Amino acid sequence: MATKREAILSRLVTQLAGATGCGSRIYRSRVTALNNRSGNSLIIEPVSDACAVNTTTTFCDWTLTVRVSVLAIGDASTSADSAADDSVQSMYAKMMQDLTVNGNAIDVQCQSTSFEMIDADQPTAFISTTFDIRYRTDIDRIDQ
Repeated sequence: MATKREAILSRLVTQLAGATGCGSRIYRSRVTALNNRSGNSLIIEPVSDACAVNTTTTFCDWTLTVRVSVLAIGDASTSADSAADDSVQSMYAKMMQDLTVNGNAIDVQCQSTSFEMIDADQPTAFISTTFDIRYRTDIDRIDQ
């Protein structure tokens, strides 16, 4: 049986499908290079998962930190961060559309957005937004 963390991460891939400018170019924990000539891409990756034991109950309260990044390429007339803007806005709306992540989470909270301009043959940007996803499991299991 998969952990609740895995259920959340898998659901995010589904939830983010169809983000503006990205289509089906949504990747989970991708570490290999992307050929991004056909539009923007989304990359979903876990950053950390911290547990706080609730001493008054038999639960663990988890905070899963997830980074969702948009990789975008600009052109001679459009900066890369500007080319990413519609995709970032769409991704954010999709992340906040279901704060329970299909019943697996208690809440989703946006933390920050960072911008990285990449030296490439065309203007390229990597815009990353970090979210904290709170969820709960029984103290002796992480698959519920």
